Amino acid sequence: MADQSTLPEKHVALRVVPQPSDANVHGDVFGGWIMAQVDIAGSIPASRRANGRVATVAVNSFLFKHPVFVGDLLSFYADIVKTGNTSVTVSVEVWAQRMSLAEELVKVTEATLTYVATDRDRRPRVLPSLD
Repeated sequence: MADQSTLPEKHVALRVVPQPSDANVHGDVFGGWIMAQVDIAGSIPASRRANGRVATVAVNSFLFKHPVFVGDLLSFYADIVKTGNTSVTVSVEVWAQRMSLAEELVKVTEATLTYVATDRDRRPRVLPSLD
């Protein structure tokens, strides 16, 4: 069942098509592979806001809403929802475009992750000001 007929009107952070090596023998993509891609997508706005290196410090929530299949075109939308002194919290939505005869769009995953800005020695550092 499709969640909507068009993709969100947001900036896409990442697009990827899962391959057979990312799935089990039945073509269902591994949850761990999806989690890794969500982490990559979430780190993009976090590292931009931090103006440099970030490290994942928490997966605050993660919900698999629908399965992902080999050949789906996955679009990852990542938005900053909160910043702290050294941290950036990002919300990530993952949408699948099923590539069957009738294109179907499904929101397959949603997650919230927190990243911390780090210095060259990988210690927490204060986020740069936005001025």
